[in-house]
Amino acid sequence: MLEVVGIASAGLAAASPPGAVTFWVIFANWIGGEGWLQQHRRLPAAADRDAGSMHLVVTSVWAGVGIGLVSSFLLPGLSTGGRSEPLFTVGLELMAAGLALRRWAVAALGSAFTVTVGVQAHQELVARGPYRWVRHPSYTGTLLTLVGVGLVCSNWMALAALLLPFGAYGYRIQVEEGALSARFGDAFRSYCQRTTRLMPRGL
Repeated sequence: MLEVVGIASAGLAAASPPGAVTFWVIFANWIGGEGWLQQHRRLPAAADRDAGSMHLVVTSVWAGVGIGLVSSFLLPGLSTGGRSEPLFTVGLELMAAGLALRRWAVAALGSAFTVTVGVQAHQELVARGPYRWVRHPSYTGTLLTLVGVGLVCSNWMALAALLLPFGAYGYRIQVEEGALSARFGDAFRSYCQRTTRLMPRGL
């Protein structure tokens, strides 16, 4: 068990080699996928109605992740305490589930998925795949992944840092739904009445 100034570390800082490898494999897969989307799925400036939300989301996500990882190794005094192995395992499961949901949502939207907010010519209002139940499943996937990272770090600072991306996605959703409402009108408002933003009804 790794110790810093006499305080036992937990979470990622004290993970077994297989656990640490599993974390970094999932993490690298997530980062690689997001990097590809950033490079290939941006709208042209003329169609962009992003209102700065993409930059806010990206900055807050990586600030939250960075704070979490650094805290896990350098601030063991803020460990969540107790047995960290169950939290670590649940964290890995949430990361994997969040990544899978994010990929499913991107696939369901197809070419309509972009990292910047806007509506393309001839774009349809998608209600298939996870969009049958929630309006922003790709955001749900990312937030699940981030919660997983926080649990893997097993550190109160890491969990508190999640407030940054949660707040940024709240703003992003407002911007995106405004653009969709302006484009699809009553069809989008009707869709909103039968769906929820992030979690299916009953959960």
